[in-house]
Amino acid sequence: MRTVPSSKLTLATLMLLAATNGYALASDEKIDQVTHHLPQSVVVKGAAEKTSTLEEVMARYKVPGVSVAVIDNGKIAWAQGFGLKVAGGKDAVSADTMFQAASISKPVTATAMLRLVEQGKFALDAPINTYLKSWQLPDNEYTKTEKVTLRRLASHSAGLNLHGFPGYASGAKIPTIPRILEGQAPANTKPVRVEMTPGSVWKYSGAGTTIMQLAMTDTTGKSFPRLMQELVLAPLGMKHSAFEQPLSKNKQKLIAAAHDEEGRLVKGSWHTYPELAAAGLWTTPTDLSKWAIEIGEARAGKSTKVLSQATATEMLTEQKAPSGLGPMVHNSGDAMYFEHGGSNEGYRCFVVYFPALRRGAAIMTNGEGGSFVYRPLLGAIAKVYDWPDFKPREIEAVALNKEFAEQAVGEYPFPANTPTDKPPSVLVSVENGQLMIEVPKFIPKMEAVMQANGKAVTLENGFEWSFVKAENGSVVAVEFNGRKLGKKSK
Repeated sequence: MRTVPSSKLTLATLMLLAATNGYALASDEKIDQVTHHLPQSVVVKGAAEKTSTLEEVMARYKVPGVSVAVIDNGKIAWAQGFGLKVAGGKDAVSADTMFQAASISKPVTATAMLRLVEQGKFALDAPINTYLKSWQLPDNEYTKTEKVTLRRLASHSAGLNLHGFPGYASGAKIPTIPRILEGQAPANTKPVRVEMTPGSVWKYSGAGTTIMQLAMTDTTGKSFPRLMQELVLAPLGMKHSAFEQPLSKNKQKLIAAAHDEEGRLVKGSWHTYPELAAAGLWTTPTDLSKWAIEIGEARAGKSTKVLSQATATEMLTEQKAPSGLGPMVHNSGDAMYFEHGGSNEGYRCFVVYFPALRRGAAIMTNGEGGSFVYRPLLGAIAKVYDWPDFKPREIEAVALNKEFAEQAVGEYPFPANTPTDKPPSVLVSVENGQLMIEVPKFIPKMEAVMQANGKAVTLENGFEWSFVKAENGSVVAVEFNGRKLGKKSK
């Protein structure tokens, strides 16, 4: 698809793009509504609506490029690129530009794993070591009565450590999967081990999907890229997708490069992720939409390109909240949807689909601040296409207490991970009678309002902040995203 930078977009240009690429002209007005009216995550009851353009939000969070595909009535209504592949460059992002899908690789991999189950090569509830030849998951006190299985690996309930992977910078040696799982050099992560009883709780683990990858290759004798091509990518016509790390040179011209929180190009343009199943898919929002649509159609009994109706239904059934077998699943009835996000070095992305309504979207970005771009973008899409979820949350605000505000003002540092680490801080200030919160380099300064429950909420991103008081009433800490940050002494 031909693409122009977002700053050049006009209704006439969008009409031309739609006409020349097979999308209905009726989409043009909706594209304009979506890209020019991104809402805040939270709205105050009775207050005037505040919106931003996509270009403004991209600039605010220093994200050079964004690609979007919107699904309506089970078909891709439109797909469009905005911004640039490389900050300061000339190549515009198009609908065919490839991004790292990061953890969205997991549900796509789970689709292939479930095909192998249907072919009789796997059993979902058999001990995983049954299928592992080149490495074995060590048993310990946690596996005496319950075992790690494919079902538990796919639903993040296997009791494993290791949330995710940092990838390998340009020029670094790349380890094999067995060495990664055993934590042996040149691997940059710890050994994968069971640290709680399998099946007992939900705990996200990229390591689990990496074990799944090894089981798939050990059992079939085929390379993982070949397996994924045969089982998922080719059957669904995902022509701009590849489980390749590093990516072949002929595809590198299609890539949107990774950028840090300051919008600077990541050294080497991107990190390499040998953990292909967990983080290694290169793709486009259009191809991710094809995957989401197919899973929805299979669940409805309308297609069997990759999975039967029974298997697709099981995939989208909650196993251990919030996970199905690969995707995260939420709500019920027509409001039920499945989704997954992705976060690799310099990339942020998200895919969501409402199978009963046959509506959804996939968004990919090439910046660390990408989640702050795709969230309001999802809110705009939800409003224009009448989704039952993802619209802004309405709250009732209470007046800011002047004495409290004076106590809250200050710096709240994140803890250092290493002796040389220089972590950011939450900065709280008051400007023109408004509470303002920022995390330099990560969250720009934005207005926060107080709620009756005593928590502050930043309207733009919907984050909640709880201020902790000492017995004398002074504010001594702020709690944010499950972390308690002590106030720095003056």
